[in-house]
Amino acid sequence: MLLLSPEIKIKNRINSSDMTRKRKEFPILENITITDVAAEGKALARVDDMVVFVPFVVPGDVVDLKIQKKKHHYCEATAVKFHQYSPLRAVPFCPHFGVCGGCKWQCLPYEEQLKYKQQQVLDNLTRIGKVELDGIQPILGSVKTEEYRNKLEFGFSNKRWLTPEEIASGNAYTQNGAVGFHTSGSFDKILPIEQCRLMDDINNRIRNAIRDYGYEHQLTFHDQREHAGLLRNMMIRNSNTGELMLLMQFCITDDTEKAQAEALMGYLAETFPEITSLLYVNNLKYNDTIGDLDVITFRGNDHIYLQMENLRFKVGPKSFYQTNTDQAYELYKVARDFAGLTGTELVYDLYTGTGTIANFVAGKARKVIGIEYVPEAIEDAKINSQINGIGNTLFFAGDMKDILNKEFITAHGQPDVIITDPPRAGMHKDVIETILFAAPHRIVYVSCNPATQARDLALLDSQYKIMGVRPVDMFPHTQHVENVVMLERRA
Repeated sequence: MLLLSPEIKIKNRINSSDMTRKRKEFPILENITITDVAAEGKALARVDDMVVFVPFVVPGDVVDLKIQKKKHHYCEATAVKFHQYSPLRAVPFCPHFGVCGGCKWQCLPYEEQLKYKQQQVLDNLTRIGKVELDGIQPILGSVKTEEYRNKLEFGFSNKRWLTPEEIASGNAYTQNGAVGFHTSGSFDKILPIEQCRLMDDINNRIRNAIRDYGYEHQLTFHDQREHAGLLRNMMIRNSNTGELMLLMQFCITDDTEKAQAEALMGYLAETFPEITSLLYVNNLKYNDTIGDLDVITFRGNDHIYLQMENLRFKVGPKSFYQTNTDQAYELYKVARDFAGLTGTELVYDLYTGTGTIANFVAGKARKVIGIEYVPEAIEDAKINSQINGIGNTLFFAGDMKDILNKEFITAHGQPDVIITDPPRAGMHKDVIETILFAAPHRIVYVSCNPATQARDLALLDSQYKIMGVRPVDMFPHTQHVENVVMLERRA
């Protein structure tokens, strides 16, 4: 199969602002062989004693490298010419590959991606955690490697990301604005996206229709520096129940912009009957978060439902739900199996979110207590218990390190099993100390960051032994990997 020209696409990562910024020029490194996969979705090569990190290449590629940044023991570079393509190289499926940095591993076959993710988990547990492992199960790959996401967000900007070729031609596209993804290295520019294969094609049809409507009706695209411009952000969520949510984020400052926003919403309601939850917010803040904003339902419901086994989960615009629906089910099955529940156990579910894991395991437990920082998420968790007829759950909102203390355990009972699914930063040391005080028979640790997970496991190691490890790939074509660890209290 004929390969696309990676060197051309990779050069497109250089932004217009870089063309005018004076920087130190480094020599081109010629005929360098890429030898391994590194962190952050990059690959690496070694030149003399220097480690070189390079994006959008794979082990076995032979390339010329242009150094972009140099430190004492390593440097960062981009490939500007390919002398030989690796036999491992795959043809990227996305037209934006090499410019958009979202799916950096498209050039690496999926089986190879899984191999490196498995090794990443093992390296983190042994090198950072320095914990004893009886064995690690093979990574659980995703059946879907395209169109696997149930949620995508796109930003609007009056500043479009330009390629060097566009700048050099003098005929740079000067349309009113762009809708797509933010790019690394610039907070106010948007890479226009024509086609994204991470979600069903509905995302492309809706996004491009909004873009074209904005051009036709001369709507203003947001200016991140001036904090003005009507079209600011959009979020699409789909569901395995056939429902679809669209949340538009506007910056409405006067009656004219309000009328323009409502006209756009009317156009979307008429053009896309598939949308069952059509919502918008007016955001005049300096960031795109909507947790403290009122969401207005323009048409349909203020939520959608996602199905998992015989359970239905209500998901609103502010709710957290794993973005790979099918693989979330596999992840939670691993966690439930590791918990080893028989129906008699008191389970604490830490960082419960909207109570997905808590409700998922409740049928095999005596009682499940969920704790989460976000009050709205806890309300969703309670509703999800109610709509599924689950009566053995109890939920609390607040900072984990403040709620989960010795008094809480004394009041609610010593857990037999603790399931914890913290954010990327891992668990606060106070939380770990309280877990050790609670002394459950078993701990199931679900993590989206094996490095911080390994750090926390080292703190638990004095009283707990790892009895099971299972990586789960939630995000094909990226370097991210989830990992589930089961620990049992030492005798």
